[in-house]
Amino acid sequence: MAERIKNLVIVESPAKAKTIEKYLGKDFTVRSSMGHIRDLKKGDGAINIEAGYAPLYEITPDKKTLVTELKKLAGKADTIWLATDEDREGEAISWHLFEVLGLKDSSTRRIVFNEITKPAIERAVQNPRTIDRHLVDAQQARRVLDRLVGYELSPVLWKKVKPSLSAGRVQSVAVRLIVDREREINDFTSRSDFRVSAEFTTSAGKKLKASLETRFNTEEEAETFLKSCIPSKFRVAAVEVKPAFRSPAPPFTTSTLQQEASRKLGFSVAQTMQVAQRLYENGHITYMRTDSVNLSKLAIGAAEKEITRLYGKEFSQPRNFTTKNESAQEAHEAIRPTYFNEQSAGADLNERKLYDLIWKRTIASQMSRAELEKTIITIEGSGLSARFIAEGEVIRFEGFLKVYVEGQDDSEDDEQEALLPKVSPNEALETGTITATQKYNRPAPRYTEASLVKKMEELGIGRPSTYAPTISTIQKREYVEKASREGTERPYIILSLKNENISRTSKTELAGQEKNKLFPTDIGILVTDFLAAHFPEIMDFGFTASVEKDFDEIADGKTRWVDMIDDFYKPFRVNVKKTLNEADRVTGERILGTDPKTGHTILVRMGRFGPLVQIGNKSETETPQFASLRKDQSLEHITLEAALDLFKLPREITSLEGEAVVAALGKYGPYLRHAGQFYTVPKGSDLLAMTPEEALAIIQAARNAPKLPIELGELDGEKVQINKGRFGPYVKLGSTFVTIPKGEDMFSITLERAKQLIADKAKADANKIIKTFSEDKSVQVLKGRYGPYLAKGKENYMIPKNQDPESLTWEQAQALMAAGAGKKKTTTRAAANAKKPEAVKAKSPAKKTTATKSKKKS
Repeated sequence: MAERIKNLVIVESPAKAKTIEKYLGKDFTVRSSMGHIRDLKKGDGAINIEAGYAPLYEITPDKKTLVTELKKLAGKADTIWLATDEDREGEAISWHLFEVLGLKDSSTRRIVFNEITKPAIERAVQNPRTIDRHLVDAQQARRVLDRLVGYELSPVLWKKVKPSLSAGRVQSVAVRLIVDREREINDFTSRSDFRVSAEFTTSAGKKLKASLETRFNTEEEAETFLKSCIPSKFRVAAVEVKPAFRSPAPPFTTSTLQQEASRKLGFSVAQTMQVAQRLYENGHITYMRTDSVNLSKLAIGAAEKEITRLYGKEFSQPRNFTTKNESAQEAHEAIRPTYFNEQSAGADLNERKLYDLIWKRTIASQMSRAELEKTIITIEGSGLSARFIAEGEVIRFEGFLKVYVEGQDDSEDDEQEALLPKVSPNEALETGTITATQKYNRPAPRYTEASLVKKMEELGIGRPSTYAPTISTIQKREYVEKASREGTERPYIILSLKNENISRTSKTELAGQEKNKLFPTDIGILVTDFLAAHFPEIMDFGFTASVEKDFDEIADGKTRWVDMIDDFYKPFRVNVKKTLNEADRVTGERILGTDPKTGHTILVRMGRFGPLVQIGNKSETETPQFASLRKDQSLEHITLEAALDLFKLPREITSLEGEAVVAALGKYGPYLRHAGQFYTVPKGSDLLAMTPEEALAIIQAARNAPKLPIELGELDGEKVQINKGRFGPYVKLGSTFVTIPKGEDMFSITLERAKQLIADKAKADANKIIKTFSEDKSVQVLKGRYGPYLAKGKENYMIPKNQDPESLTWEQAQALMAAGAGKKKTTTRAAANAKKPEAVKAKSPAKKTTATKSKKKS
């Protein structure tokens, strides 16, 4: 008879399993399901609409072995404890386990906890419940609805817009937000005014800066005002001192954590959730998917104790916050540390950074408000109607500011309040410099990932568990790109009055500079416009928010999920059929003008392989010309001049040694071609404006450089070489490639330095090995840039996201390799360098974005 197991605990994550195992005694066996063990069937047959939208599930191939193991363990267990996360997704995982493993109500317990600590686990075991079918139904309704929308809309886009497109319910609305903001920015007309500031000196010799309360629309008005200041005598008209208070922000929800981690740490939304997940699974913080700002009485008490210990009793002010979001579950807690006396936690730098942010935010939320003294000084000038105002504040009691200050998104107000000198009413002031500076107003800022999350939350679109995957999906589908833009120089004027003389200075500032902002792509704009025209409900913010409320009602047991799906799907299906039959195909076509050479029409449109410019339509010529748009150009805004420039490349600049020197654009950027050789062009070079002298200088500099590869010597009987490729310089030893650190001159690398770089790489590679299989030592589990992966020779295989790499069995490894999951050849950055060198003798660049006479683009 098989040995019995008293208690089998199943969680969804290996890391969570390890942490829980520490707190439960020897009578408990803990295993991980590695996330969901089954999902909707692939293809459009996953939902049986005639059978009341019944979902058809299947065990995913990579989970079949695991499911067999769990079934065996469940068969031997007296009691099975389903301890997946407390949200709808976690409840659904427990339900799928219950169904697939064939568990019984009598021997199955459902337990939940929002922190992985010994007291929390013990409380959960003492207070088990059954699976909440309402939560399961809410999760199932979301999956079914999203699958129906995706599988119905995608074929419409294939036929009417472009092949291989896909659509999603929440994702499409998120893209619309970005498209709307982009158009708002493009339609914005920047206006300037003149803002006047002055520097005065008090009777005690202290400097006092103040700003005029009036702004001027034109330079003439500003200059007239400065002239009126020349005879004016200035004095302090009033001094107002009043107390002010500042209260701390509430502890983190999922949304506010994502926003603040972006502002202060530079984390993407997805990165924040990955790091937070690890902190939670290792018992450092409470559950990270929550929309509640509530703290438990136990947490408030622990925070009070730690604040008193660290800063003193006067800094403690216990408080609880109320969540404004109606759908938030107050039974859940905000994201907080599990142990407030742990000021630092985490296995790596990112974990420690995020934990520090969470610890400080939570501690600050339970601290006293800051007490300030705000001072407003009003300054009048004789003969002037407008007054100067100086504002400043002094912190009288730090309170929570001792620990934490909340970050801010883009703001037009760049001025900060300063400490002011002591002055008295009617005190005469000596005039220093009075300056009128031209300032431009700015449009609403483009969204960052974090500010998009904030907007989605404000509109009620999505929930804590959906923000990160939504933002990742719209970027993966290339509807949106996260990019930085350099901006353009813009002149502005400064008028200065000093010693009764007015001077005029012209300066420049960088306008439109962006860093890591979200931009819609041409195809993202095209799809958004098409869906908005034919599926207005799907693209309506209010409707999308109402669907989320429907899910909440299902979770509360107030609505049947089948009824909710039925109400949505029937009219939606009718609209899909109508659009397929009646809607015209859209290409975003826009006529720019006429080609001066041929007289043919020049237009831009979306082609099969992306946005393009076309010279000549079918009625004008049988062989129209095509050129792809550059990445920084768009269908909506490209000009006729810019479109014609695309056909000027390749361009012959000059000749050298009887051969043409040609400038062209390749897949990896601009280059020069001469006598079968290709030369990299410096970043920022304008190929259309490049002179013969500049082109020849580039070629000569490349010729004068040491010939590559450079042989430094030998190591272990193999040559040590220096070479340069697509991603920069590298050291090569046999089949080993080592990238030379950025900023280090490749031509100054000695043999000793090369040996050191090779040794460092060997050490790093050794640290990458998680596991080597005794059955075949060429098969290893390695740490990768994007997570652990399985490697055999030069072949890599993705390991499922929820699979614990350390516990991967030989059988599971064989199954992954047999399935070819995520199979790809190993290509390190340095190895890619070697394959695509860009030195003097580079291979011909692939896919030149030049004008061609072809019909394939259509």
